[in-house]
Amino acid sequence: MELFSHSWQALRAAVAALPDEDFDQPSGCAGWLVRDLVCHLVIDAQDVLITLVTPAECEPTADAVTYWELLDAPPTGEDPLDALIPRLAAAYGEPRWLKFHLDDVGSAAGRAAELADPALLVSTQGKVLTAGDYLSAYVLEWPLHPLDLTAHLPSAAAPPAETLAAARTALERIAGAPFPASFSEEAALRVGTGRRTPTDAERAALGDLAASLPLVLG
Repeated sequence: MELFSHSWQALRAAVAALPDEDFDQPSGCAGWLVRDLVCHLVIDAQDVLITLVTPAECEPTADAVTYWELLDAPPTGEDPLDALIPRLAAAYGEPRWLKFHLDDVGSAAGRAAELADPALLVSTQGKVLTAGDYLSAYVLEWPLHPLDLTAHLPSAAAPPAETLAAARTALERIAGAPFPASFSEEAALRVGTGRRTPTDAERAALGDLAASLPLVLG
């Protein structure tokens, strides 16, 4: 729960620090500008609020690892929701309105997470899991998105080291194997999720794990 709050606060702070001109730059998510990614974060915050007030009465069917589904290929932008995001982002007009909405809804999502009972059973996307596991699943996504925000903005600050380390651990649990010790946290996350292609040396270090990459999370 603490890592959820820390990584979410860091992500929102990263967005708040972006100058307006950066919103029109490409992000690390294929086909999305920075503004599109920020709009996606607004929807994520709404999902957190909705899920935490959607109780379930049956036994859990997923945990923080199995919450994530592995897709066969990266998103193409043709999925209806993926295609909707850029249109929604453009409708905000000035970046300040996107920042305001993320700060408003994002703050509420953060407070709801802090108040949630970790043992509470909640339902989302056809799955039932504890609130603690649901929020823990986001410990993988929240540190990834600062890397996406700043993929083409080299002057931007890096995410907190402890959140990157937690995201790496979560990804290794999904992969079922650790990444080589020679990989930095950022390299493990970018290569592991297909955000960049491994170098020849990295591929050799990955060994058998290379065959199962990238892990496209859905």
